[in-house]
Amino acid sequence: MKAKVVDRVAKMNSYFSACLRFCGSILLLGAAVFAQNDGSEQNQTGRAGTFAIVGARIVTVSGATIDSGTVVIQNGKIAAVGPNVTIPAGAEKIDGKGLSVFPGMIDAATNVGLAEIGQGVNASVDVSETGSMNANAKAIKGINPHSSHVNVTRVNGITTVMSYPTGGLIAGQAAVVNLNGSTQDEMAVIREFGLVINFPRISTGGGFGGGFGGGPPVEFSEAVKRRDSQIDELKKLFRSAENYLRAKDAYAKDSTLPYPAFDIRLEAMAPFIRGEKPVIFTAERERDIRSVAKFVGEMKLKGIIVGGQEAWKAADDLKKNNIAVVFTNIYNLPVRDDDAYDLLFEAPAKMQAAGIRYCISTGEGGAEVRDLPYHAGLASAYGLSKEDALKAVTMYPAQILGLGDKLGSIEVGKVANIVVTDGDILEPRTNIKQMFIAGRLIPLTSRHTRLFDSFKDRK
Repeated sequence: MKAKVVDRVAKMNSYFSACLRFCGSILLLGAAVFAQNDGSEQNQTGRAGTFAIVGARIVTVSGATIDSGTVVIQNGKIAAVGPNVTIPAGAEKIDGKGLSVFPGMIDAATNVGLAEIGQGVNASVDVSETGSMNANAKAIKGINPHSSHVNVTRVNGITTVMSYPTGGLIAGQAAVVNLNGSTQDEMAVIREFGLVINFPRISTGGGFGGGFGGGPPVEFSEAVKRRDSQIDELKKLFRSAENYLRAKDAYAKDSTLPYPAFDIRLEAMAPFIRGEKPVIFTAERERDIRSVAKFVGEMKLKGIIVGGQEAWKAADDLKKNNIAVVFTNIYNLPVRDDDAYDLLFEAPAKMQAAGIRYCISTGEGGAEVRDLPYHAGLASAYGLSKEDALKAVTMYPAQILGLGDKLGSIEVGKVANIVVTDGDILEPRTNIKQMFIAGRLIPLTSRHTRLFDSFKDRK
């Protein structure tokens, strides 16, 4: 009996030892994988210097294309552009023969840096806060400079993005960042750009089978009442913030008045209420877009719409209130069963014809932002001219983001966000040969390039 017990204990010890060895192997393997795929190449922020791209085709976007010319990059900016340019002594020359030079593309509606693995790794997602009113939440605080999405995106020619929070009625403040830098401060172009509001919409749906996933359907009149109630709530928040700011101003002039208790959320709304910075509204349908326009007019705000599926139908209200549209629906399916298959492909051309200020965006969390040029390419195949398609991902988003004097075209004095390609930048077959962000020559490496290099020679 005693021998059997001893034998059983010995077997259990052997089993536990095997389990520990197995777990140790898994941990070591995980550490190795993490070391290979932790996005550490993002720390390769490139090198500064004086560069001259010589003999290239230069697509300035803002002016005529130069068939063969030189772009000089110095001190982080474009120092000279033209067919006959004096190259500074000591400049590093880059042979541009047979290549084209474009301004870096800009995606004006993403969650880059805020979401790594959307499903399964909650700790890598920081796009929203709890509660419905989070005007004080700032996307720049949550952006991860070492996100793998940063490199995957930039090696396809995108140099700048707007990254914005989601969730709640007032989601927080968006940030505009360059896709280079080891810290948020190094990446930041505009730290606090716009206040994101998920504008209340009319919704009658209740999910599958009239109930699954969203409760039973509601009557249209009831849906309108619910929407109006939420808009009233939003107006109350804005009025409260206005009153709070008035009380602060009054106290600053007369300290005998009651001191207003500090409110971080209302305090954060100040530049947006005063019209110093824009408010970004998510809206898709015509009726909701018109409601946004009415709200912007009543509250005297600077407005931008993200989404804009039916924006061209509300062109009059958008132009009247000077509201720009960041269109994010090229890859989406039409909403109605009887909509034409190419309805959303044609929308940018319709906005262009209607005189709406717009740009094209992926609207992606990070992984698919790299497809931005192909969104514009599809629009150019469905009514938008090739020139306007390129502007829709370069100059137009720069203007909407208030950066038209700094980004979006190749002009002397602008920030040197430059891409050198072997073809049309909107074509999937085109390769990026060189890239500069804020004048730094960027290594064209990412998780995707590493995987390609690892497997390209295997048989």
